[in-house]
Amino acid sequence: MRHQQTLTKSSFLSGIGLHSGNPASIAIHPAPPNTGVIFIKHVDAHFQSCPATISFLGKTDHCTTLQAIDFQIQTVEHVLGALAGLEIDNAYVELQGTETPAADGSAAPFVDILHQCGILTQEEPRTYLKIVQPISVEDEQRSITVLPSALPTITYFIDFPHPLIQQQEYRHSCTPHEFQKNIAGARTFAFRKEVEFLWSRGLGLGGSLYNTVVFSDTGLVNEDELRFPNECVRHKVLDLIGDLSLLGIPVIGHFIAKCAGHALHAQLVQAILKNPDKWIILNAGKTEKEHILNGNTFPASTVYLPELQPAFHYL
Repeated sequence: MRHQQTLTKSSFLSGIGLHSGNPASIAIHPAPPNTGVIFIKHVDAHFQSCPATISFLGKTDHCTTLQAIDFQIQTVEHVLGALAGLEIDNAYVELQGTETPAADGSAAPFVDILHQCGILTQEEPRTYLKIVQPISVEDEQRSITVLPSALPTITYFIDFPHPLIQQQEYRHSCTPHEFQKNIAGARTFAFRKEVEFLWSRGLGLGGSLYNTVVFSDTGLVNEDELRFPNECVRHKVLDLIGDLSLLGIPVIGHFIAKCAGHALHAQLVQAILKNPDKWIILNAGKTEKEHILNGNTFPASTVYLPELQPAFHYL
C-alpha cells in the first residue's frame, strides 16, 4: 500500500496518429489527488474534458477510443499503459488533434517523458480493488479471467499461424520496474496482408515500419529485428494494462487472457463493475465507500479541471 502519485511538471510528445495519419501532440500535466487520468482540450478559452474511464469508452476496433460529448480521443491505450505501468494515478493529458502520437508503436517514449518530468508522491493514500472471487468473460475461443491473488499479475496467451509468432505466453508481475524493463518497449504489430484492409476502413493511415512491426507471410518486413523474441505477446500485455486502467482504480488480482483484445479487455472491466460481490476496496475513505455503494464508477472524486495555460496553439 502506498500514496497516490502525479508528475512534478508537464511533459510533451508530438508525432503522427497511428490510425488517422494526422499530426498528434500531447502534453501530460500534474493533477491533484483523486483526479485520475483526464484527457482535456482547450477550446474557446475553456477546457473540454473526457475522463479515462469505462463510462466514456468508444470504439475498440484495433485500438481503444474514448468518446465524450465534445470530442473523441483515439488510440489511448499506450499512454494509459505508461501511466498505469509507472503507477501514476493522477494526470491531465492535453490533446492537440483527435489521437495520441503513435511514437515508435510502444509505450517506451511515453515512459521516457514521464521520467524526465519526475514522479511526485501525494498525500492521499492509493485505493485498491482486490479480487476475492473469479470474474470471467469470453467470446468463442477468446477469454479473459481475473482470479484472487496476493499481488497484481498478468498472464497472456496468443496464438497466430505465423512462423515468427505461433503460440506465445508471458507472465508479467505488475511493478514499475518490470513494466519499464519488459513491457513498455514492445511495439504494435500487423500483417502485411491486412494493411490494405485496414486502410479501406480508415485505419492504420499513419502506420509505418517505424511505428509498427509488420509481418510478411513467412518473415519480418522491418529491417530491424524484434526487440524481444516474444514481442507480440508482450505488446498484448501493454494493451491490457492500458485498457484495465479504464476501471479507474488499480486491481490486485491475477489476469489470465487467452487470444483477447481491446473489446474483451473492456468487457472484463465492465464485468468487474457489475459484480461488486466479487471484490473488496482497500484504503477507501467514507466518500469513496458511499460512491461505490451507490453503484458509481471510479474514480470516486469530482472531476477537477485544471487552471493551466494551454500547451498548444489551437486553431
